[in-house]
Amino acid sequence: MKLENRIILLLLAIGLIAGCGSDDPSPDTTVKAVTKTNPMKLYMHYMPWFQSKSFSGYWGSHWRMTNKNPDIVDDTGKRQIASHYYPLIGPYDSQDPDVIEYHLLLMKYAGIDGVLIDWYGSHAIYDYKVNLQGSNALIDKTDDIGLQFAVVYEDYTAQSVEDQTSKTGMEAGQADMAYLQENYFSKPEYILINKVPLLMTFGPRYFKQASQWTQLFESLKTKPKLLPLWWHAGYTGNNTGGEYAWVDFKEGFADLTSFYNRTGVDVMMGSAFPRFHDFYEEGGTGTSYGYVGYNNGETLKTTLNKAKDKNLQYLQLVTWNDFGEGTVIEPTLEDGFDCLKMIQQFAGVSYGQDELELIYTYYQKKVKYKGDATAMETLKKVFDHLAALEPDQAKDILSQLP
Repeated sequence: MKLENRIILLLLAIGLIAGCGSDDPSPDTTVKAVTKTNPMKLYMHYMPWFQSKSFSGYWGSHWRMTNKNPDIVDDTGKRQIASHYYPLIGPYDSQDPDVIEYHLLLMKYAGIDGVLIDWYGSHAIYDYKVNLQGSNALIDKTDDIGLQFAVVYEDYTAQSVEDQTSKTGMEAGQADMAYLQENYFSKPEYILINKVPLLMTFGPRYFKQASQWTQLFESLKTKPKLLPLWWHAGYTGNNTGGEYAWVDFKEGFADLTSFYNRTGVDVMMGSAFPRFHDFYEEGGTGTSYGYVGYNNGETLKTTLNKAKDKNLQYLQLVTWNDFGEGTVIEPTLEDGFDCLKMIQQFAGVSYGQDELELIYTYYQKKVKYKGDATAMETLKKVFDHLAALEPDQAKDILSQLP
């Protein structure tokens, strides 16, 4: 065989081994940040507390409350859940990696910078352990997609630990702080403000003395930037790094206006939300907290614009998936992708509904072809392209699967 022919055969062999003969373009696996014209940091409040029978073996209480049964399916295919709103993908499990990819990819293409996880601590009582597992499943995926995360600590859980175990509330809280330091704060994707880990608390509702927060933080290597709920800084004293806003029930969103007009707040994190329409009374778990209408998207648009007018650095979107309270930005049967499209416009990203629908189709294919190894290889390429902000290539490859 002539030398040049041998060289040609060798090059062909190398090309086959490297996959050069494939019709599928190789993705740039470098994680990229989405380009935005609005520099405001957008963080999504996220609930990690859902369980489904297909994944965990049971329907969790946040789909059921006291009187709903998701095993009951109506003529349209909808399961009976404890919410006025229905997720586009149906009720799901917070530990399902396919669901997590779907959620985080949608957020990325909407211009979201990170997730703020509603965090129930590190202790194994009630549903706190499974909530922690849901939190960690989400956290494990954030770096694959290029999003950040921080936690919103439900400090009242320390009292529950005291009631159920031999630990005091302070010991429980200190154990939670140690867990945060050892497992979260050092991660490169953890949200920092002025190079300090962000820690938010929903309240506080239990540790209501500044000296208690000093004691909680005393063994930490780095004291976090603590943001309590708006108008709660008095409970945390000189440990306070700022405050964050929540849902405003007043006419004209007067509480947001009052909050934004304050001076002397170190870090002010605003809020924007689509509605508040809880299911507590219908679900048999208490009385309603109030109501804020969707108003064809005007509630979300108005609260976004109030943050823009204030020229805030940080904005919390309330919430991705609190179906029990109805503050749902995640795509639903009722609203489709409308909330995310409004956020895309606010963030100033170059993406729109086409990319959001592509991610939804990707999720549907993951469900359809579960267990099919060949299809999963194709879908892995789709994910890699989506994560690398190459939606056109992802779409082309996805079209190979009927």
